[in-house]
Amino acid sequence: RLKKRPAEEIKQKIDEAAQTLGIQHLLERKPRELSGGQRQRVALGRAIVRDPQVFLMDEPLSNLDAKLRVDMRAEIVKLHKRLNVTTFYVTHDQVEAMTMGERIVVMKDGKIQQIDTPINLYEFPANRFVAGFIGNPSMNFLPAKHVDGVASGDGYRLSLDAAHRATMASRGAVDVWAGIRPEHLRLSDADATNRIEGTVDVVETLGAVTMVQLSVGEHAVSAQLPGHRKVQLGDTLTLTCDSDKLHLFDSESELAIARESTAAPSAAEA
Repeated sequence: RLKKRPAEEIKQKIDEAAQTLGIQHLLERKPRELSGGQRQRVALGRAIVRDPQVFLMDEPLSNLDAKLRVDMRAEIVKLHKRLNVTTFYVTHDQVEAMTMGERIVVMKDGKIQQIDTPINLYEFPANRFVAGFIGNPSMNFLPAKHVDGVASGDGYRLSLDAAHRATMASRGAVDVWAGIRPEHLRLSDADATNRIEGTVDVVETLGAVTMVQLSVGEHAVSAQLPGHRKVQLGDTLTLTCDSDKLHLFDSESELAIARESTAAPSAAEA
């Protein structure tokens, strides 16, 4: 109406947008009669009828409850594929970013840390901040001394794989941050090549998995174990992980130390 469009065109565009969003039955309602999710669909409809070249969404799901956020997340993904319009989506929720984004820009203090595909951000983080931000639960970080292909500290000894050994060969004995994701840790015995030993402080039984937090020296380490595994507070556990799942970061710059033969594929290649 503001653009003086003909009534027939207005009706056509409204009907098309309403059908796309499944809100035909809401068109006669007042805003106060709509739920949070319905209001979000109406807001999307108002944008769709303008035939934009780009959608700009600034935390559109932040005020919705958990279940509704999941539902609306799926709706927006379907809408994006149907309309095929470039969408810039701002969020502080890394789950939203990972599940909805084709390319993600990770920012800290107004500065871009990494631009990449979701899987590259997870497997090849550019620095410690990206590594800790992407992934749920967050990556564990342990300060370690690297000597001859082994990163160790109080309560942990982690052997590097061949590619990381090649990268670290010229660095000698240096301080590093060792990063391990909770889902890559598993129970082992004290003779494991890679081992982290600690005392259980927290147990969270979630059904399919059990989350445990251990005190390893002065540091806390989280591990995701199978749900049937019985763990008690105060238990002493030994955890291990495959060497190729270990991440290393420079102790000062906190930039990732890449494996010599396994650089992250470019976003275009991915």
